[in-house]
Amino acid sequence: MGTAPLLGIAFGLAAASSWGTGDFCGGLASKRTPVYGVVMLSQLLGLGFLVILALILSEPVPALPDMLWGGIAGLAGTVGLAALYRGLATGPMGVVAPIAAVVSVILPLFFGLFLEGVPAWSQLLGFGLALCAVWLITRPRRGERIQARHLALPVLAGLGFGVFLILIDHVSAAAVLWPLASARAASVLALFLALLLARWHYRPARQPIALARQVPLIVLAGLFDTGGNAFYALAARAGRLDIAVVLGALYPAMTVILARLILKERLSRQQGLGLALALLAVMLIAS
Repeated sequence: MGTAPLLGIAFGLAAASSWGTGDFCGGLASKRTPVYGVVMLSQLLGLGFLVILALILSEPVPALPDMLWGGIAGLAGTVGLAALYRGLATGPMGVVAPIAAVVSVILPLFFGLFLEGVPAWSQLLGFGLALCAVWLITRPRRGERIQARHLALPVLAGLGFGVFLILIDHVSAAAVLWPLASARAASVLALFLALLLARWHYRPARQPIALARQVPLIVLAGLFDTGGNAFYALAARAGRLDIAVVLGALYPAMTVILARLILKERLSRQQGLGLALALLAVMLIAS
């Protein structure tokens, strides 16, 4: 295997680690802070990080059509995020979370297979094990029955995330940070308008003390989420789109590991099996 595919795998694993860490930090901040406030502020901070980094690195600004496509990718991701949170609020989390995670992988996975051809059989096996790992890791300890009425929102969420992953890879070959900034700006604007229409007060905490405690976590959530997006874009550029998508989708493993190490949460047997399958999947994909 050449240097470029190995670099793509490394970036894909970095994306999963960064996304998973961002979700862990955002989840901790959301325990005492309205979740939409955490999302809004972390998105704003992520936008600032991207713009500052692009200016420091003097990355060339892509053409206007590329920036517009980046904005459309951000809107698709926002639709997915809104559908996910709505689904988690109105349906069983043990059904919504894994369905959204798996659907978000399937769409860009088949898109990558169509564009780039079928990879080696060992990598295909790794893809299957990775999907199984995501399903096992994101499900709760007690299984819940899947009903038809619970499918619409998680499927919509997965499609929104999948469209984002496809579009952000095909926006511009000359830039990474500016298209991501365009996507994040569209996401922030859409979230702001939605919260404004809902007349929801999105400050991160109602009391100054609570705000001071949550801001560091929100900053970390925004930083790691932004880093995950950047690493994913680099992974898709350096290697195959399908490999970048599948490896990035293993981000729940990092969240579970951090919860075990920091919060001392016990792993269920199926989560332990999911982590083992994730490790095996990485080995097969990298072979």
